[in-house]
Amino acid sequence: MKIQLIHGQFIAQDALELISKMINAKIKFHESRITNTCSEEDIKMRERKIKHLQKDLFEARNYIATEQIINLESEIFLNN
Repeated sequence: MKIQLIHGQFIAQDALELISKMINAKIKFHESRITNTCSEEDIKMRERKIKHLQKDLFEARNYIATEQIINLESEIFLNN
């Protein structure tokens, strides 16, 4: 199954807002899964994912700052 989340052209400001909200939602998801009962390995894995997402957002902001119109595509594939 495929879910089409985003498909189209956006002005830079709108594209950045969409990307920021999606990445921040994923960061919050990982932060919410870090608990006192998590293993150290699981915590470190989630912290790495959060840092990677933050880096990706920083790079996206830099790229979008140089553009006026951005084409965005985002899909989720559900597989077994």
